[in-house]
Amino acid sequence: TGVGFKPDFVWIKRRSSSASHSWTDSSRGNNLVLQSNETSAEASGQITLDSDGFTIGNDNALRNTNGETYVAWCWKANEGTTSSNTDGSITSTVQANQDAGFSIVKYVGDGNSARTVGHGLTAKCDLVIIKGRDSADKWVVQLPQLGDNARCVLEGTAAKTDDSTTAQAGNATVFGIGGDNAVNKSGDNFISYCFHSVDSFSKIGSYTGNGSANGPIVETGFEPAFLMVKRTDSADSWIILDNK
Repeated sequence: TGVGFKPDFVWIKRRSSSASHSWTDSSRGNNLVLQSNETSAEASGQITLDSDGFTIGNDNALRNTNGETYVAWCWKANEGTTSSNTDGSITSTVQANQDAGFSIVKYVGDGNSARTVGHGLTAKCDLVIIKGRDSADKWVVQLPQLGDNARCVLEGTAAKTDDSTTAQAGNATVFGIGGDNAVNKSGDNFISYCFHSVDSFSKIGSYTGNGSANGPIVETGFEPAFLMVKRTDSADSWIILDNK
């Protein structure tokens, strides 16, 4: 307890030794987990989202091994209340926190190219993370600020690629996908996490490194609590820092 709100998306990582990442959200429901460093489909796990935090069981190493230390990053959407969204060519189920520029989007793939999905926000997304729930396949991270077709994969270290089968142009109401199975396998269920920058609250952007110990200064307009960085022009790891 003590999160300060009912979390709709909880991302847990063991800190003291190796273990997979654990993602649970209130749109998919309690006790359902995706692992962002793996391509595996959705699996069951003992975790429920509560009014001021979350409850975990003693199921495995991902969330509650005796004596290990963990971190949990929590986001608020709409307290699990969803609505149907028909803004895109594929109907989606959305819960959004428009003030925070964050939404959780469910949809069912149709296997066609040049499709759009409503995200429920009021501005074009700066970041969209998509994962198929039913099949083992890559995590697609759309990077609209780097181009309509720009994307990375979350479970790997590969550099950015431009791939219209997984990332296409979006706008203030929809994001775009192609026909790749990772984002639009016919009949499969998908989950996506959508973000755009909000002044004095969140910032999603890019910068160029200088190779110096005194690196570039990146202005965000506030003191960040959570920072995630990925090199885009070459293979390298995803890095996460936080103030906890």
